[in-house]
Amino acid sequence: MQRLMLVLIHVIANTFFRRIDVVGAEHIPADGPVIFAGNHPNALMDGWLLTAKCGRQPLHFLANAKLWKYRLLGLLLDTSGAIPVYRREEQDDSVDNQPAFERLYEVIESGGCVGIFPEGISHAESQLVRLKTGTARIALSVAARGIASVCILPCGLNYIHRHRFRSQVLIEFGEPILIDEYWLERYRDDAQEAVRSLTELLTQALQAVTLNAPDWTTMRFIQTARRLYKPDSVKLTPGQYIELSRRFVERYTFASNDPEMQQCRQDVENYQARLDMLGIKDHQLRSPMTLGQAFRKLLLRLVTLLIFLPLAVPGALLHLPVGWVAALVGERFSYETDDVATLKVISTTLLLPLFYIVIAIVIGINFGWQLSLLAIAALTLSFFISVRLIETEVGLVNSMVAIVRLLRLGTEIESLRETRAELSGRIRRLAERLADPATKRMFTPADF
Repeated sequence: MQRLMLVLIHVIANTFFRRIDVVGAEHIPADGPVIFAGNHPNALMDGWLLTAKCGRQPLHFLANAKLWKYRLLGLLLDTSGAIPVYRREEQDDSVDNQPAFERLYEVIESGGCVGIFPEGISHAESQLVRLKTGTARIALSVAARGIASVCILPCGLNYIHRHRFRSQVLIEFGEPILIDEYWLERYRDDAQEAVRSLTELLTQALQAVTLNAPDWTTMRFIQTARRLYKPDSVKLTPGQYIELSRRFVERYTFASNDPEMQQCRQDVENYQARLDMLGIKDHQLRSPMTLGQAFRKLLLRLVTLLIFLPLAVPGALLHLPVGWVAALVGERFSYETDDVATLKVISTTLLLPLFYIVIAIVIGINFGWQLSLLAIAALTLSFFISVRLIETEVGLVNSMVAIVRLLRLGTEIESLRETRAELSGRIRRLAERLADPATKRMFTPADF
């Protein structure tokens, strides 16, 4: 049953996200006990992603015990090997987590792996929230028992659009923190000080593999500035995008009171506001387009759209009710933006099998049960095909709309292109002036 659950988690992760990049996989120990410690911006999706991509199975997660009050969700959590733990701030002082910790020690001391989110809660903040000391306390107390050598592996989950279907995510694993004799000596001398120091070290390690900004407004400015800075001739991986954004945040924080920096931020935000108002993306301004080029692109994409459309429509129509209900549940019943994706996935995972069973019963009654089994197989295949085709269709439609806008807004587009070129130059000069001399450059002068 657990193996079936692992297969389901892999399917969920690779279906919901169009692209999952993993950086630092070489830091994952091939054997021995590991505590995977990650940031927590996307509710249950965080655990499913780490389970699918950490390369170590099974991965037992500590999860809030209140999730088990939902029977079906509790069954899924039990099947995946999750361990329920009570949060003291949600319970009275009589709560007893000893059975959970004994189970946790048993997994680690047998050479298994556990996953913990040290922030304690899933959240929608633009940066890490203050880490709880539980992860450090568990690692030190298990190591002090002398049965197993323990290490903590920092895991950064960096989402492009956390709740959007077919978006992207980067998982970055940092260097392991080994609980060696040095830490055990400190733990024996002063347990509280050792736990506090290890938590601070883990905080620094998680900050190094995640993207953190003081607020979402600053984060948006950083992302726009990064796009303007990047040479058009260079294609970056998601990992390089995150690293470049991380460097921009660090230098912006260092020089946020610099008058040139403040003026640059204001001008960049005004530029982004103009793009938003016109419905234009920054990358669409990089190269001018003649009327002939635009017509050829429109014609080619229209032909491609017409070819794919008949293939996409049947599967889309069949699955449209399920997709609509899942989207409605995700948007209407989420308490915070961090659990929208989880609700969408759970709704789809529950509704699709029911939907297929109903269709199979109708076909079985009317045409025979062999055909009903064939129908389930065909429906499953059509789901994955329609997802891919609809994704292509949406991209084609969006690009066609963008081309029409670029042609219709000729004068305004030229003004924006001039603004973009001027801002790119200013940002590059500012970045050169404020760059950390000890940090290796990502680009050479030739790239610009």
